[in-house]
Amino acid sequence: MNKDDICFMSACDMVDAIRNQELTSEEITETIIERIEKVNPIINAYCTPTFDLAIKLAKKADDAVKKGAKLGKLNGVPTSIKDLAMTKGIRTTFGSKIYEHFIPDEDVIYVKRLREAGCVILGKTNTPEFGFKGATDNLIFGITRNPWHLEKTSGGSSGGAAASVASGMGPLAQGSDGGGSIRHPAGFCGVYGIKPSFGRVAIYPRQTLLAQTLSVAGPIVRYVKDAALMLDVMKGFYEGDRFSIPSDNIDYLELVNEKPEKLKIGYTIDLGFAKVIDPEVEKSILNSITKFDEFGWSIEKVKMKLRKPELPFYTFWIAMIAYDLKQKLKEWEDKMDPDLVKMVKAGLGYDGMSLPKAFAARNKLHETIFKIFKEFDILITPTTAVPAFDLGIMFPPKINNINVSPTGWQPFSFPFNLTGNPAASIPCGWSSEGLPIGMQIVGSMFDELKVLQVSKAFEEIAPWQDKRPNFD
Repeated sequence: MNKDDICFMSACDMVDAIRNQELTSEEITETIIERIEKVNPIINAYCTPTFDLAIKLAKKADDAVKKGAKLGKLNGVPTSIKDLAMTKGIRTTFGSKIYEHFIPDEDVIYVKRLREAGCVILGKTNTPEFGFKGATDNLIFGITRNPWHLEKTSGGSSGGAAASVASGMGPLAQGSDGGGSIRHPAGFCGVYGIKPSFGRVAIYPRQTLLAQTLSVAGPIVRYVKDAALMLDVMKGFYEGDRFSIPSDNIDYLELVNEKPEKLKIGYTIDLGFAKVIDPEVEKSILNSITKFDEFGWSIEKVKMKLRKPELPFYTFWIAMIAYDLKQKLKEWEDKMDPDLVKMVKAGLGYDGMSLPKAFAARNKLHETIFKIFKEFDILITPTTAVPAFDLGIMFPPKINNINVSPTGWQPFSFPFNLTGNPAASIPCGWSSEGLPIGMQIVGSMFDELKVLQVSKAFEEIAPWQDKRPNFD
């Protein structure tokens, strides 16, 4: 097996190869580190590499195999951690000059679980400051580029995570998603990412108000089965997180290959409120939906109308970022992203009725989505309204020559942060510029398994992993 093939192996295959010592974790890790040293200067996906630690953990994983010890589910598999996640003994900046030299003394609980499962931590991946926008750049580490087109964004806020996986710089990446931050970069970079149901993956400590109402952690990978395996490790109740839910006692990896005999799939290309969609994205989604006919599943266009879900989303996002950062403005304003500063100041101007109104609108949205899933098992939408847009902007001001709002490019993602439903982005096509296009697969509350199974079924009839970005 050549070095490139090792870098693009699935994590599940790595687990087997390491267990059988067909390849050692040290060999795999050294090969991926070599690729990171070649590719990362071009992409800028990793902001804080931890190569010495990675080699140490790889040797530990190999020793466990040689000694016949009980092995963790991810024993010896290289993994990256997003720079919004606290990592014990590893610099965690949150993409902000405020925390440029911060080294936590504890792991967030899902990182601890990944470590205990035997992961080899390659380093931290880049993110916008406090994950506030859908493009990855910050004043410490700069811009993360799209592996398929270096003048396009990798998305955000898990842009470094998705770009690393797409570029062969690790089979697994931990991402987080408060409004689409796993799904957007997965869609833009041509990889698979799943946002679990709110509460499925415990978060402790929860450091921000934003994390207490919208944000979840989950996997970004190249293979659906790897997402099932990684989510098996990350998920689970933790009493320190009052939002975490009891375990579903389901082994996702064991069941991911099973296909439901009967399934009713609904689809929409506007979610009942989106103003405009790029024609290439629309065509790709409509073509992809028909592929599910192979499984004998029912497919039907959904008639729905959502009432301005942007308003509660804006309110929660901006008000809570403002609360979290208001004490930092006096000292740090001139060292923060100017657009983040504007957002904080806007949030500080909200009146006392803003949040109750947002909660009321969120409840209505939840009722609408709940009723849809009384009729359908799965909902299909585009991941984003456009392929990856240009570097240096927060959002494209126009789509198909029509002016759009700041959320005009992402109308399909944030509603499911408001409702908490599990949702994944899977590659389903390519634009005329050679950019990946993502399809969103949404499930009913707490039904990650069905999302994974439908994703795996689509992967089998429309695989994408044979394509690799070229950096030569």
